[in-house]
Amino acid sequence: MRVVSGIQPTGNLHLGNYLGAIRNWVRMQDQVAASGGECLFFLADLHSLSEHIDRDVRMAGVRDMTAVLLASGIDPKKAILFNQSRVAAHAELCWLLNGTARMGWLNRMTQWKDKAGKNREGASVALFDYPVLQAADVLLYQATHVPVGDDQKQHLELARDIATKFNTDTGRDVFTLPEPTIPPAAARIMSLRDGTAKMSKSDPSDMSRVNLSDDADAISQKIRKAKTDPEPLPSEAAGLEGRPEARNLVGIMAALQDRSADAVLGDFGSSQFGPFKAALAELLVETLAPIRERYVALKGAAEIDFVLKDGAERAAAIARPTLNAAYSALGLQVIRD
Repeated sequence: MRVVSGIQPTGNLHLGNYLGAIRNWVRMQDQVAASGGECLFFLADLHSLSEHIDRDVRMAGVRDMTAVLLASGIDPKKAILFNQSRVAAHAELCWLLNGTARMGWLNRMTQWKDKAGKNREGASVALFDYPVLQAADVLLYQATHVPVGDDQKQHLELARDIATKFNTDTGRDVFTLPEPTIPPAAARIMSLRDGTAKMSKSDPSDMSRVNLSDDADAISQKIRKAKTDPEPLPSEAAGLEGRPEARNLVGIMAALQDRSADAVLGDFGSSQFGPFKAALAELLVETLAPIRERYVALKGAAEIDFVLKDGAERAAAIARPTLNAAYSALGLQVIRD
């Protein structure tokens, strides 16, 4: 079993990133390592080229996110952690796969339509080609499983289509077809100011999210001021229908405790939001304080450079046979160590 997953190193990581992806990465690395498998987690700095970002901001983002991942429990002894641009094979294989991918496939990508909007002519080629690089990311390592959320299922299906066509066109089984893994505990965390919008690092209001770098006072203030409605909490999850802000706060507590919404409401049903928010803030501080403490200690430390360099060397060694096989299948000559 080989699991591959990536995350873009842009902006502050927040509670949605932690509960939706990072915590699952930590649990996955432990489970996969115990079974003799392998996890590769990468910071997708090549993907960040789909929009203009200042070079210093991009470089700082990679280091900052590495510190957060290590602080959250990613263990370089159990998983391979690296930034994508250090392994040139990602970009090389993406170009090779561009000969297999089809314009029609990419035009149908929902994320391309959403992000490009009406300004398709002004969007970058990198944004359009984003899914092909994603395919290269997982096919390069012969990934057997890729953790995906609902918004990424289509991209993994495209990766499988590209792998199938490449293998068929060349008459060689170069690529493994990866299977999607839907983490059962993946939580969809919404904005603290709008329960219908995902918690996002791009939201101009810092009060809309809990950053993993927030201290206890900031966390408590944000939860205290989180938007709610005037009704008390229901006694069961069905009563959250049509109440997005209440559903979001209950969902956050349920995710933190690994319990169901019904179980949480069994403790707080019929109560006002005041006591519930106080309990939620206390739980968040208890959960995130150790992460923040280690993050502050790691930020700027030489350990980050060592982890990324070592991870890239290990990843490149795994990637090399697949890349060579792809070149060979296409009748291209490459000299590689």
